[in-house]
Amino acid sequence: QVQVVESGGGVVQPGGSLRLSCTASGATLEYYGIGWFRQAPGKEREGVSCISPSDGGTYHSDSVKDRFTISRDNAKNTVYLQMHSLKPGDTAIYYCAVGKFDFVAWRDCEDFGQGFGMSSWGEGTQVTVSS
Repeated sequence: QVQVVESGGGVVQPGGSLRLSCTASGATLEYYGIGWFRQAPGKEREGVSCISPSDGGTYHSDSVKDRFTISRDNAKNTVYLQMHSLKPGDTAIYYCAVGKFDFVAWRDCEDFGQGFGMSSWGEGTQVTVSS
């Protein structure tokens, strides 16, 4: 059974940076599709970024492109979400999902977040962007 744990959330001022981490027991992450998703109060969960297990391709939503980067450290079995130029609109609970799923386009990441394919999810980490 795969258990996913997110960490690194916190409170940051607008324009600041944070790095979220996703680790998993029971899975070697380099062989899994990994996605970061977020849910703000009163809003539906939305995709943020995904990384492909087959070629390491990365995909980001338009709202975070050029500000967020997803990466994978195979030696540490950890996937990161580096976030820069944070805005109040980025405030949300951020979730990491791990699954036997590959991505060749942003739409695949969205499908992954909608529940296509088997996946394991963490409990989330809160990111608050506020002055």
